[in-house]
Amino acid sequence: MTNEPVDVFHADLGLISDARRVGKIAAHHLRLDVLVNNAGPHAFAQRVTAEGFAEMTAVNYLGPFVLTEVLKTKLGSSAPARIVDVASEASQQAKTIAPARDPRRTDPYTRRESMALYGRTKLMTIKWTQELARRLDPGKVTVNCCDPGFDATGPGRDLPGSAVLQRVLNTLRIGDPRKGAGIIVRLATDPALGGISGGHPSVRDARPLQCPPPRARPGPARTGGAVGRNGGAHDLPGRLRSGSVPLGEDGARYRGTALAADSSWRS
Repeated sequence: MTNEPVDVFHADLGLISDARRVGKIAAHHLRLDVLVNNAGPHAFAQRVTAEGFAEMTAVNYLGPFVLTEVLKTKLGSSAPARIVDVASEASQQAKTIAPARDPRRTDPYTRRESMALYGRTKLMTIKWTQELARRLDPGKVTVNCCDPGFDATGPGRDLPGSAVLQRVLNTLRIGDPRKGAGIIVRLATDPALGGISGGHPSVRDARPLQCPPPRARPGPARTGGAVGRNGGAHDLPGRLRSGSVPLGEDGARYRGTALAADSSWRS
């Protein structure tokens, strides 16, 4: 606990423009020690944002991607710093990723199909984290993702009977969010994990989970890319490319800043 003032920056990570705006926190703080990307809705029906992206894709992947790109320089100048991206076991439900098509898909889907699509957004997160870890100097910024397990933070909130389900889970002590938060906090603060980058530990025992190895791609690597299932780098289309993301200006007000890109709901 601390008596120091806490700054809160509100943003809708479903909007790329808002993710970029809140990233300007880098202009108001002397350093940024930890960035935790923890937003993660599971929508049981398609919802499209005002910018034309599927809500799950925007909040789970595109928003954190842009926010991290905006803050990457500040994190590097604050070394040692850490980035923690929260993934999910649901990523195993995704069979493949089509990098040129999937970030823009907005087709309708059923409740039954929603898990695989949610998993696909989390697989995108895992592969992007792996690529970012390869690109950044681990001596300055470490980048890891994790599987927090099942956390009862309002699952199926837009479904009938969700409030009853939440009470049952709480009564049975199933999906205690404190357990999922434990692995996130360890990756963000544990000195023993300070030198690890590109990891993907499980909430159960912090055992590293295996990711598909990257496949070599001819030609020089491009900066600011995301990653497909085969591990090859690709750029996000149009205005989402890192070159179009403003980094903001450096400033000096506070020290020891951590930013958590979170979501207060999971539907």
